[in-house]
Amino acid sequence: MKNKNPKDANVYLIGSGIASLACAVYLVKDAKVPGKNIHILEKDNILGGALDGSGNKDDGFVVRGGRMHEKHYTCYWDLLSYIPSYDDPKISVRDESFEFNEKFVSNGQARLLKNGEKIDVSSYGLSVKQQAEFLRLLFSSEKSLGNKRIEDWFDQAFFETNFWHIWTSMFAFQKWSSVAEMRRYMKRFIHLIDGLKRLGGVMRTKYNQYHSVVIPLKRYLDEYGVNFDLGHEVVDIDFNLSSDKKTATVLHLKDKDEIVLGKNDYVFITNGSITESTDNGAWDRPAKLKGIAASGSWKLWKKIAKKDDAFGNPSPFCDHIDLQKWYSFTVTLKDNTFHDYMENFSGNVDGTGGLVTLTDSNWMMSIVIARQPHFPNQPKEVKVFWGYGLYPDRKGNYINKTMAECTGKEILEELWYHLKVQDLMKPIVNSGKINCIPTAMPFIDSEFMPRDIGDRPQVIPDGATNFAFLGQFAEVPKDVVFTVEYSVRTAQTAVYGLFETDKKVMPVYDSIHKPKVLLKAIKAITG
Repeated sequence: MKNKNPKDANVYLIGSGIASLACAVYLVKDAKVPGKNIHILEKDNILGGALDGSGNKDDGFVVRGGRMHEKHYTCYWDLLSYIPSYDDPKISVRDESFEFNEKFVSNGQARLLKNGEKIDVSSYGLSVKQQAEFLRLLFSSEKSLGNKRIEDWFDQAFFETNFWHIWTSMFAFQKWSSVAEMRRYMKRFIHLIDGLKRLGGVMRTKYNQYHSVVIPLKRYLDEYGVNFDLGHEVVDIDFNLSSDKKTATVLHLKDKDEIVLGKNDYVFITNGSITESTDNGAWDRPAKLKGIAASGSWKLWKKIAKKDDAFGNPSPFCDHIDLQKWYSFTVTLKDNTFHDYMENFSGNVDGTGGLVTLTDSNWMMSIVIARQPHFPNQPKEVKVFWGYGLYPDRKGNYINKTMAECTGKEILEELWYHLKVQDLMKPIVNSGKINCIPTAMPFIDSEFMPRDIGDRPQVIPDGATNFAFLGQFAEVPKDVVFTVEYSVRTAQTAVYGLFETDKKVMPVYDSIHKPKVLLKAIKAITG
């Protein structure tokens, strides 16, 4: 039974990532729940989840990562079409982003490097056998794949091809990631396969995603009086469970407080998080690897999952940190030397090149130079770029340490070695006009871990009367995790499923059934 008395409803959103923020927008805009009745309960003292960005020119800027966008994120762009942009209240975040991407079109001309030189990516380099395996996977059923890994499907030579180097660095899939998730990506983004070699079709926001998306969403919700309860960690939830109904009854907070849910109260739960337990290092200090003990959402999900099978199984997603982690780093330079060199080397002005991947890096290191400024408070003379390594437990090719053991300075020494710019950058490093902050992310690849059907709970489990699951670890058929679209889709599904509105969840863009798109993709794969 959907709620028909929204004016009297109280809604508690656990977590403040894009899924919760989107939920709050749909609750006030479509379900007509008063903003003052909506509470966003966040363990940390900052909003946004994986959409982050912080710092300044003196201490250094930090982005843990950036979610790539594309124009067919129907739910996400619908959400942002109502939200005034960071710089100009007369233009929406959606319109600002589309206009920005018309000016700065992704066309990476140095997508893959080896020995400091560009690799020809005109062909994906797949053998006839690998092409056949690719197409066979595309048309297999998800159920038939079970919890197989990608390395169970493709031969070992596949992992040395241009296709894999592009795929693994762009989406952060590992050899041991779920082949079912890879299949979903292939189907969902088949329309991008033709241009993937140069990042064609990839869109980004004007600034980092905290300033471009999170702050505008908060401003919008502030106007409606939505409550942002920061520093409030939910540690358990009581449920009244019967054979045909499941009802959340009490929220338990870390400080021993309780929120007793009334007959017209709801709770939306972000179960699991890819950016939980992250830690920043420094120029002279490695980042520390933390785990479940430092998290909030994983511990909460583990507790409530024991209460009912319909609440999913977090273990495949959070119990294998060594297979899920990678390290990123953000570089702040009070100097143009590196950016000028990369522009001349790559042929891309900042904001048009995207990922540059060092295929012979033991760490499988990639960097991205976003359009400058990447932060609203970034002075013109300051430049910022970001990078990450998929294999942080391997020793470097130049630095005789694992990436996980490296300081920011040492990570850059490894990067300079691969790019053959050691002599060029030595004076800049010695001048002190550079900072590099490494970040350890233990759960960043958790959503790609091999899993079985049912490990992710349904957004609204069968029989649920007043609660829903949100985010990357709730099940949305056909759509793909590790995207903002997936999180916003769970928000639409939850709000429109529990409240009486005249809205329906927007369909997933189904390019796999467009003959022209499919033929173009097959031509790219077999070329």
